[in-house]
Amino acid sequence: MYEWLRQIQLIVNEIDGCIKTHSDDALTLRSLSARLGYSEFYTTRKFREISGMQFREYLRRRRLAFALKEVRDDEKSFLEIALDHGFSSHEAFTRAFKAAYGVTPSEYRKSPRPVVLRTKINPFDRYFLGLGEIGMLQSTQEIKMYFVTIPAHKFLHIENRESNGYWDFWQKQNLIPGQDQETICGLLDSIKGKLDDAGGSEVNAGSGQLMAYISDPAGRLCAWGFPRTECYGVRLPADYKGETPPPLLMADVPEAEYLVFEHGPFDYEQENRTVEEAVEAAMSSFDFSGTGRCFDTTPGRVLYFYFDPAHYWKYIRPVRRLEG
Repeated sequence: MYEWLRQIQLIVNEIDGCIKTHSDDALTLRSLSARLGYSEFYTTRKFREISGMQFREYLRRRRLAFALKEVRDDEKSFLEIALDHGFSSHEAFTRAFKAAYGVTPSEYRKSPRPVVLRTKINPFDRYFLGLGEIGMLQSTQEIKMYFVTIPAHKFLHIENRESNGYWDFWQKQNLIPGQDQETICGLLDSIKGKLDDAGGSEVNAGSGQLMAYISDPAGRLCAWGFPRTECYGVRLPADYKGETPPPLLMADVPEAEYLVFEHGPFDYEQENRTVEEAVEAAMSSFDFSGTGRCFDTTPGRVLYFYFDPAHYWKYIRPVRRLEG
């Protein structure tokens, strides 16, 4: 089963790559099956067994997700977008778009609103599957630590006061109707104007989505010794006027100082755990002597966690100035 999870992951990665480059010849079941060395029938069966949906349905919904972002952010004609994403005509694209999102491309471009997109599935994750690292490669990078002032902004998010860590957060959220990972991440993926959106297509990897911890007296005690509520969401400009789709919450975050703990790019499969340990050790042992500051656990302060192995592992913790 692990080997098939890995094989399906290869197909999923290839699908996103082909959609980005408009490589329609490579984006066929025949081509993808041939890469794995199996028949189309067998590959389709395994894809559905692992992902819970038909290959063609996943491909259609993923293409529409990419197309929606172009409708939202680009000035290209709808016909050009349609043809780029495998639709035979403007009319066919419009029908599929409206069936998926409840509005036509024209209506959506005039007034973008949150909709649930088909985010990329990731069936093979060594940590989620409990396989750990390959070889336990030890990171040799130093942790960069520096103070920053972050301007006022908004934080659109979902909260869970009972969870403990990323995987536990989504395991608990997936039990709540309408608050599961696919729905929440799909909604966040469609939001226009995210401050941290680098155009990525994977959850929490350049798509502007991130974990956060809000200091909360009613929350769970964290490893750093203060009660917090775990959150997942996106940062938005302070003047953001878009709607807040239920069940998401919107918080106004004032301008404030933070202390950043940052590790550079790393190999997720070989270094993830050791990088995590290195960053957490740096946070727990940081010496504030001479800085005139300390960590701020005032209720409502937000700690952000950025996870993107291709670029960094980064905690941004709120601090406050010491009086006198």
